[in-house]
Amino acid sequence: MATMSLDKQINQYLPLLANEEKQSILSVIMSFVKLRESSIARISIEQYNKELDEAEAEMDNGDFISQEDAKKQAESWF
Repeated sequence: MATMSLDKQINQYLPLLANEEKQSILSVIMSFVKLRESSIARISIEQYNKELDEAEAEMDNGDFISQEDAKKQAESWF
């Protein structure tokens, strides 16, 4: 019931807005939908654990950079 009332209120106010304002509201709505979609597309715990195992194996094999080297790389980006 509350949702219907909210939808009704939105529909009443929407025609009162300028196109730029409507575009702004549309952008906000789209960002909320994208956020929801990205949270739905989470990986499984099995996939998560597999990725952790792979990352740990890379580190065990020496396939990593030090914090100091990472800072140096980051400084070169700016």
